[in-house]
Amino acid sequence: MTGKIHSFESFGTVDGPGIRFVVFMQGCPMRCKYCHNPDTWNMGGGQEKTAEEVATEVLKYKSYFAEKGGVTVSGGEPLQQIDFLIELFTILKRKNIHTCIDTSGICFPVGGNEKYETLLSLTDLFLLDIKHIDDGAHRALTGHSNSAPLAFAKYLSEHQKPMWIRHVLVTGITDDDTALGRLREFLDTLKTVEKIEVLPYHSMGEVKYGKLQIDYPLKGMTPPARERVKNAERILGCERYKRG
Repeated sequence: MTGKIHSFESFGTVDGPGIRFVVFMQGCPMRCKYCHNPDTWNMGGGQEKTAEEVATEVLKYKSYFAEKGGVTVSGGEPLQQIDFLIELFTILKRKNIHTCIDTSGICFPVGGNEKYETLLSLTDLFLLDIKHIDDGAHRALTGHSNSAPLAFAKYLSEHQKPMWIRHVLVTGITDDDTALGRLREFLDTLKTVEKIEVLPYHSMGEVKYGKLQIDYPLKGMTPPARERVKNAERILGCERYKRG
């Protein structure tokens, strides 16, 4: 089994608990306007590696993350290569390594299937990026409906899988009190949310668009003011998870 790999990060600190070895997968069906990794979109890019080759690379750094960290697979969209994830995580769990997936849930077949049940049994934590609670706004932002991501969130909850919710705050797009309130109502129906993170928009990926000769959709957009980030955190109830 081989997978298309974009890159590795050996000492990640923002993609799950502790120090993480991060595997960035190649390929993503969405085209989020604020995406800072457009170089991961095309499945034709990246390098082809076997699960064993990736696991070997991971194990070189096990002593650094063995106690409180682990491996996070991000992207791109990792669930687009679910067969590879299953094989990789099967190897890693034999080594008692904490496994995490950073995903939008966009590839989830509503209702799930046997592959997803297998993947859940091998995954300790999901970082679920919910782009927008409104379907029309989600389509405008990403090019896709939010039905699969929201169904995946419910699926994780029903299967008792821990998840951290991530929401990127963009002025005039996701920074909307009504939409944030609706998102809070949805999150309150989930039973296994351990953390909610509001991620302020940034334009650090804009230079990549220029190199790839792609128009940057949010040209001129500035990060939200700190008080708007605090407002979003208040509406979504982030503080209650910090307190446990």
